[in-house]
Amino acid sequence: MSKSDKKVALVTGANKGIGLETVRQLAGQGITVLLGARDEKKGAEAAGKLKAEGLDVQFVYFDVNDRASYDSVAKFIADKFGRLDILVNNAAISNDGAYNASNLPINLLRQTFDTNFFGLIESTQKLLPLISKSEAGRIVNLSSILGSLTIHSDPKGGFDDFKPFGYDSSKTALNAFTVHLAHALRDTKIKVNSAHPGWVKTDMGGEAAPLEVEEGAKTSVQLATLPDDGPTGGHFHLGQPVPW
Repeated sequence: MSKSDKKVALVTGANKGIGLETVRQLAGQGITVLLGARDEKKGAEAAGKLKAEGLDVQFVYFDVNDRASYDSVAKFIADKFGRLDILVNNAAISNDGAYNASNLPINLLRQTFDTNFFGLIESTQKLLPLISKSEAGRIVNLSSILGSLTIHSDPKGGFDDFKPFGYDSSKTALNAFTVHLAHALRDTKIKVNSAHPGWVKTDMGGEAAPLEVEEGAKTSVQLATLPDDGPTGGHFHLGQPVPW
């Protein structure tokens, strides 16, 4: 490894919730973690709290809807570290819970896909040359069991009363990206996987969720630190496959 033997990770959407806990757990393993967030004040405050705990964490401005931030982050990583070992695509939005596929306003669908799909893909492609310089690159796409067509099409799947089409379909599309990117990189040491964190107590998950953020971050951390013989091109929750 160049410049430093410590692994370097970037976690997007990481100033709170699962993203922040993912940063904490990765840094707790001795990894240098860049805490990416679009709110500079909140991001810097979150990184500062983790640094005060003795963790190697640094804030970087990163907004999946701001292409200029891709360039600035890529340049910063290249100049300071020379490579990126781990990318956790955690940033996402959910804004269509009041609608279904018959009445979802198209502008909300476009907003969801711009953040959860198009921006994620473009930023990943921008960072891929840096990940390719890692001895064991790992890309983790934060998906959801709500993106599973198998489960949604099953009358006994359990989500008949909860089908926000925009969010769900963006995660279905994200899973397709995982499969295709893993295939494209099959002859490299880079592993690409989707993570289902579970139903977690966050701003998005709500207080009724059964899991705490510590549990919700575990799958991302597991996939970000897979051994050389670990899987690629899959969808997992705590080591168990989630159906497509």
